[in-house]
Amino acid sequence: MGTQEFAGRAAVAGIGTTALTRRSGRTELELAAEACRAACADAGLAPAEVDAVLSYHLNDSAPVVQVARALGIERLGWHNDLAGGGTQAASILGDAALLIHAGLARHVLIYRALNGRSGRRMNTVSTGPQEGYTYGLAGPVPLFALAATRYLHDTGLGAEHLHAVVAQSRENAKANPRALRREPLELAGYLARPYVATPLRTVDCCQETDGACALLVSGALDGPRVRAVVRGGGPGCSAMDRAADVTAIFSAHVAPMLWDASGMRPGDVDVFLAYDAYSWLVPRQLEDFGLAERGELGAYLLERRHAWVNPHGGLLSEGYVHGLNNTVQAVRELRGGAHEVALVTGFGGSYGSAALLTA
Repeated sequence: MGTQEFAGRAAVAGIGTTALTRRSGRTELELAAEACRAACADAGLAPAEVDAVLSYHLNDSAPVVQVARALGIERLGWHNDLAGGGTQAASILGDAALLIHAGLARHVLIYRALNGRSGRRMNTVSTGPQEGYTYGLAGPVPLFALAATRYLHDTGLGAEHLHAVVAQSRENAKANPRALRREPLELAGYLARPYVATPLRTVDCCQETDGACALLVSGALDGPRVRAVVRGGGPGCSAMDRAADVTAIFSAHVAPMLWDASGMRPGDVDVFLAYDAYSWLVPRQLEDFGLAERGELGAYLLERRHAWVNPHGGLLSEGYVHGLNNTVQAVRELRGGAHEVALVTGFGGSYGSAALLTA
């Protein structure tokens, strides 16, 4: 596990996205190139001036060398295809900031592109070898549903609280033209949805989406600053055979690291872009980052005090670009002038990342 504070040296100067759809009809390379060109244009930078390119994938995207070629970047410096999923959604900002801080790059382009609905679907990704397991797990939803069952038991939360998370994400998405799910969801409608794996219904799981997002992180241009990034984890819901607490997602491990690295505290955060691959992850992260107490979670959710979380609808309602769309939204929120500090997270079960950005 590692922590690092960048003290404002790196800024997100540009962001770009494609439309989010369920059938793009395009290659991942085409999607990536569109989002990257948009991020460069947003920063006022020609793609040829980019000197580092980073991306993450699960063998489902366009390699960075191909994307660089499509953008006309003839002299490519530092570049990496990072193997991994949602854990990278926040920490890839740290990789970019480290390159800038080390003097290895001035302008770092980050992207994630996938056909996550019409191509390789996330719900079919293996959770790894199951030797020693007796749970009969197949894929990420059953794995994290098992952890969710225990978490609901421990906290006294139930279906009405999960509904509050999903319904609020729909409410937040109403004003977002990019969002795939903008229709209201009443409790009766929620309860009528089929289970994928109890206690998670279909609407408790994030969207499966085709699309791409990109960010241009620069040491020379202005934009929201990368204040601190952490990455780490431990035994928990990704390693249930070794975990004292199967509900312990990444935030249980990285939250203390984040506050130590940044010199900030939970009260400094005024917008939270939470990786909401599953509805129960929202209260768990609120608790772990010190944004809500466990004893008040039920009332907190039912009273919709979590409306400030994922104001665009998040992965549950806007769409799913493996979490990078939440990172892009953090930049939008800070640019708008209404917020000063954004917390964005990346989930991969017991392992993940978190970043603080400042206006």
